[in-house]
Amino acid sequence: MKKSLRTPRQLLLQSLLVEARKTGGMTQAELAASLGKPQSFVAKYENGERRIDVIEFADITATLGVSGADLLIRLAPGAEKPPPEGEDTTGRDE
Repeated sequence: MKKSLRTPRQLLLQSLLVEARKTGGMTQAELAASLGKPQSFVAKYENGERRIDVIEFADITATLGVSGADLLIRLAPGAEKPPPEGEDTTGRDE
């Protein structure tokens, strides 16, 4: 298993987290403040400059109010296809 910041699944994770943040109406600075981190923390994982660990992932998804489990299902091997048009990928119940 290769560890890279540019694998398709890592890029998908980044895009899912960005989408969840934007759907929730949060800026990077607002999310970072809620996490007790600097804005650069959010910018770096969203831009692929750093990876996040499982605890950070859990904190981020909880703060965003999305299901971490639903996002992880989207990252399963072979599941990195884009969602069908109009599908909600945030894990939010509307």
